[in-house]
Amino acid sequence: MDSVEHIIGLPMRVYIGHGIVRNLEIYLEQLRATNCNFLVITGPHVRSILESAVSEFFMKNTVDVITVEKADLDEVEKVEEILKQTSSKVIIGVGGGKVIDVAKYTAYRANVDFISVPTSPSHDGITSPFASIKGLGRPISVKAKEPLAIIADIEVLAKAPSRLIKAGIGDTIGKIISIRDWQLAHKLRGEYYASYTASLALLSAKHSLSAAKLLNVNRVEAVRILMEALISSGVAMGMAGSSRPASGSEHLFAHAVEVLEPGTALHGELVGIGTIIMSYIHNLNWRKIRRTLSEIDFPVTAKQLGIKEESFIKALTIAHTIRPERFTILGDKGITEHAAINILKSTGIIQ
Repeated sequence: MDSVEHIIGLPMRVYIGHGIVRNLEIYLEQLRATNCNFLVITGPHVRSILESAVSEFFMKNTVDVITVEKADLDEVEKVEEILKQTSSKVIIGVGGGKVIDVAKYTAYRANVDFISVPTSPSHDGITSPFASIKGLGRPISVKAKEPLAIIADIEVLAKAPSRLIKAGIGDTIGKIISIRDWQLAHKLRGEYYASYTASLALLSAKHSLSAAKLLNVNRVEAVRILMEALISSGVAMGMAGSSRPASGSEHLFAHAVEVLEPGTALHGELVGIGTIIMSYIHNLNWRKIRRTLSEIDFPVTAKQLGIKEESFIKALTIAHTIRPERFTILGDKGITEHAAINILKSTGIIQ
């Protein structure tokens, strides 16, 4: 078999600690990302916090700040226009998943450096070289710029709304399924499989379970563990050159629900429920996963998410069509409506 080039894209540095966002200028010097124009992309609820924390950096450097509220193509194109006007060479994304997605996808299209400064640990997109951008025709992640560096300030991240932290746990637990699906695709379809990369992704899922158990006891430590899990998941995707280690049938289900009922639930919430469903199909210990999530008041039913049961049933029957080139436990033909109802009722997700 001819060898195929495999490119691994990883962050140059990962900074993690308490109050470290104030060291932004020091980190940029270490990264040799100085003497250039910077474009900071942030969200409406983060901008004031950012400017007070790194006011000295703003005074010393040529910095333009743009606020985005959605992760769609219109916002990307708006940022691209600013980028052209400012000739910025470094994009710094400061915010949650939507902000980071716009920042790294714009950086990818413009071929400039991207630095990730997450303010909520809601999903592993804050650390991965892939982005979820609406308006591209498909509800799945697309290639984006890998972070030059990740600056994870636990002091800031621990103050994120509890719902976002729990969503991050749900998204990361999903790696239990994505690795199983990847192994299945390797065995049945001969798909490329990297055991070390898979182990790293699986480790992030185990860390996420640990974070869940600790969340109600020590929130700050739980968030630190969760962030390390999210970072390792992002690194696993960078090593694999695809989202395969972190996205399987549990994500296909989540994307299917997002198509049917957009904006109703957080991505990580849907992935968490998808993990319960696919654990049942894979014959794993789905009860343990459901119980662990329930203990942190994570939504584990359609009712708790405010989503119609019919939508969950439909999503499970069409999930295999979301990304047909990605083989999972759902197979090529998917699941019948009768089987979907039985699975969802057996796991307690619908009544």
